[in-house]
Amino acid sequence: MAPAFEKAEYDHRLARVRSEMEARGLTALVIGDPANINWLTGYDAWSFYTPQMMLVGLSGGPWWMGRLMDAGAAKFTSWLSDDQVVAYPETLVQRPDTHPMDWLAGWMRDNGFATARIGFESDSYFLSPRALDALRAGLPNASFIDADLLVNWQRLIKSTAEIAVMTQAARIAEIAMQTAWDGARPGVRQCDLMADVVAAQIRGTPECGGDMPALHPLILAGEAATTAHPMWTAAPLEDGQTVSFELGACVKRYNVGLARTVHLGPPPDTLLRTSDAVQEGMAAVIGALKAGAIAGDVHAAWQAVLDRYSLEKPSRIGYSIGAAYAPDWGEHTLSFRPGETTIVPENAVVHIILGMWMDDWGMELSETLHVRDSDCVRLCDMPQHVHLIDT
Repeated sequence: MAPAFEKAEYDHRLARVRSEMEARGLTALVIGDPANINWLTGYDAWSFYTPQMMLVGLSGGPWWMGRLMDAGAAKFTSWLSDDQVVAYPETLVQRPDTHPMDWLAGWMRDNGFATARIGFESDSYFLSPRALDALRAGLPNASFIDADLLVNWQRLIKSTAEIAVMTQAARIAEIAMQTAWDGARPGVRQCDLMADVVAAQIRGTPECGGDMPALHPLILAGEAATTAHPMWTAAPLEDGQTVSFELGACVKRYNVGLARTVHLGPPPDTLLRTSDAVQEGMAAVIGALKAGAIAGDVHAAWQAVLDRYSLEKPSRIGYSIGAAYAPDWGEHTLSFRPGETTIVPENAVVHIILGMWMDDWGMELSETLHVRDSDCVRLCDMPQHVHLIDT
């Protein structure tokens, strides 16, 4: 096993982060998001259920800091040297009277960070208030500055190597969606169908195996189709149901999203009309999306189609996507919604998801799009119309 990319790729990423740190007057950065740790170093393990972080200095490190049991993963998943892996003792795991960050704060004091200006991720799922409190208490002479999403914004523009990996994930996403289409029949339990989909996501292709996507596959059927993120049940699919799948795939922790809709039996006119609107809206988004486009203007292209069809969708229609761990594959940066002034850069990769949730049914259509200089391209190649299944 080896890191996902060449060392030069990670060196370039680290240089971008340090440049932004310097611009903000930071001498150190504490990172809790495992996707950001992976993006900077390649480190990859299911170790973030216990306290874990990365420390980046302007000239030193970066250092992975986590549980001793998990330190070994750095040797074969990252380019970190032994002295860049700082492991706290196993005796500190999940104790009420002490915290691993107490120990790590001591390490930071002893290694030149006692008076540092330390940026930190304030809205990470993985850097708890208790962890931050312990760092602050252990470094009373340091300054802590909110630097949330500093690394995330550096991830927005993808390299050629990243696009190649996401293209591999797209091939697996197509297989997963075809598996859902082939298996969706009245009487088939949702859980059985999802078991086949998950197997397809992990099995991948002969050339490339799949990772577990950061967003678990979703099925919207029956009553659950009226909302956005339901989990599967043991209920069987039924004749006459409209069923949406939000699946995607993941390679080397890089995620690609893909959503499609099927209907079991003859489709109602309202479904076909809504599908026409959503497909037209997706075409409008794709036509408006290119390097230099303003995110709010891309949303306006979609909204103009909805207005003609007298339809509404109050939620955003997309976001940047890339390296991620559960529970979310979005990068928490670029969003497509009304009034959003962010300029879309070349080589961003975004997931545009056009979900329409009605009173008693719903449908979804999504594409993962690579933004280029004068256009954008779909990473997945699947028909966009509602897939009709004879029953």
